Amino acid sequence: MTLRPRHQVQRSRQRAEYDRKTIHAILDAGMIAHVGFCSGTQPFVIPMLYARDGDTLVLHGSIASRLIGEVGAGIPACVSVTHVDGLVLARSHFNHSMNYRSVVAFGRATLVDDAAEKAAALARFVDALIPGRAGESRAADRNELAATQVLRFVIEDASAKIRAGGAKDDAADLALPHWAGVVPVRSIYATPQTEPNVAIGTAWPSSVRALLERNGAGR
Repeated sequence: MTLRPRHQVQRSRQRAEYDRKTIHAILDAGMIAHVGFCSGTQPFVIPMLYARDGDTLVLHGSIASRLIGEVGAGIPACVSVTHVDGLVLARSHFNHSMNYRSVVAFGRATLVDDAAEKAAALARFVDALIPGRAGESRAADRNELAATQVLRFVIEDASAKIRAGGAKDDAADLALPHWAGVVPVRSIYATPQTEPNVAIGTAWPSSVRALLERNGAGR
């Protein structure tokens, strides 16, 4: 029996992509990953923030985190990221679907022990959430670094799966009097809500203004 590569897409193979550029683009467009691992015989899947840094993903958490402890020990892990781009409404129940972009990555993680490297990884993490923000805020201090563990998850194998386009209605259903089409789904950034203890007159920082300009929000 020939074992297939663990990242090879089995269903709807025409939607699979394996090139690094596509995989990186999908990862860069997200913020939340689901990290899967086994602790003994018990599987866990934990949602958490992440940032891509080259061919690694930066993950961080409390020093008491089960995920950090287990995955940081180097056990095999799996990370998945998904974006929903549209609701695909067909004439039949069976052919309803979604347009989406997803990545499943396999690999192992290592703990970042060096304080300077850990601080740099956290700064990268902040800038991945909102570009330019790390330079507008205070870096982690010694106590915060001591209370936080940072993992670098090395992507060994990965695949992307993408669905785009309209409904795949059966030919026999095309004459039915039901609407079919795609309802696009998109995320936008709304007007920022300033903390009440921020000094009156303090303007939104450059990173926030740039984010709103790129997304057409806050107007």
